[in-house]
Amino acid sequence: MRFLSIQGSQVRELKADAPQQALSSVSLPDHGYLWLACTREELAQLHPHVQAALQRLCGLQMVDLHISDLLNVQLPSRYDYTSQYDLLVFRRLSTRNPDSLPTEVQGLSVGPRGGPPILRRIDTSPVGFVVFDRILLSVHPQDVSTRDAYVQRLLDIGSDKTPTQPDENTSDNRSTGARGIAVDPSDLMLRIVNYMVDSFLALRRELSQQLDHWQAELLNPKTRFSNWNALLDARLALHQLDEICEDQRSAMQDWLEALKAQPESSSFLGQHARDMLQVRSRDVLEHIERVVHHVRRLEQNAETAVQMHFNAQSHRTNEIMRTLTVLTAIFLPLNLIAGIFGMNFEFIPLLHRSNGFWLAMVAMATTAGALVAFFWRKRYLERSAR
Repeated sequence: MRFLSIQGSQVRELKADAPQQALSSVSLPDHGYLWLACTREELAQLHPHVQAALQRLCGLQMVDLHISDLLNVQLPSRYDYTSQYDLLVFRRLSTRNPDSLPTEVQGLSVGPRGGPPILRRIDTSPVGFVVFDRILLSVHPQDVSTRDAYVQRLLDIGSDKTPTQPDENTSDNRSTGARGIAVDPSDLMLRIVNYMVDSFLALRRELSQQLDHWQAELLNPKTRFSNWNALLDARLALHQLDEICEDQRSAMQDWLEALKAQPESSSFLGQHARDMLQVRSRDVLEHIERVVHHVRRLEQNAETAVQMHFNAQSHRTNEIMRTLTVLTAIFLPLNLIAGIFGMNFEFIPLLHRSNGFWLAMVAMATTAGALVAFFWRKRYLERSAR
């Protein structure tokens, strides 16, 4: 469990020997806010202490149903609120080691699956945010790489002192926000969500390369594609990604609508801070929509590649059948001539002539040549370009 005190451009991590001790001794900064970041297992063990700390710091506690939501590993992305705090659950799109154990959640990689390696490494897990006026409580999965990366980023920015740092009494929120430090808990939550969405946007090129390779294999006439189970697994993974992104977009839209509907008198934020929150919310929503657009485009590319594969197979089959039909049509009159001369009659024209065989062969060759020329002119024997 990590505790960060954020005040203006100052970021300070509070250290403690035990989480219980930190929760009982942590206090709000004079003009800033607190970020309490814990894992789901820590919340399950320490939620009475967390509730007591919230009661001591801001005079209220979380609803029991919301605690259940934060502990639920199968909960989709959603937004909920009370009159005192907001709750946002956002399913994180991240990558895991393919050699690690499968995730026991309703995500993308619940067990060994086929498909490209990048699709086998994609996994999802929910991250919960509880936003109070001056406290942000975030609940992360056991893999805290995203949390630790953003904490380190905040500490690095907070420790970067410029020589011409403005005085704390005269500086406004714009300078702090421009340096990358959130001015309030809502802004910090949106920055973390945006960081998680961008981590998936970074996978677009690798995903596209993997599926483009499969598309080339499907359309290559010299290879016989047989890895259909892996392709179906990949399509299923993309479909689940689409559903997860849709849940994320719905949750962010609900958050944005609630932010717009919030009366100005009920908020401690200034008008500029509210406008910046709406701008950042729309930016996060736009990033999620880009993810949705890219996933759907990959789904369409996979569907199109499969359809083109079967169309190409049908076209090649039609060409083969056309060639066989033409050959059958060429040899049909030759078989007719051979059958006539093979009949058991005593008197047959040309049968008793010394050159009768050669005359029959010339007639058969002439007939075959005429049919070949006819079918070639009709382009029945034309070879299609590759």
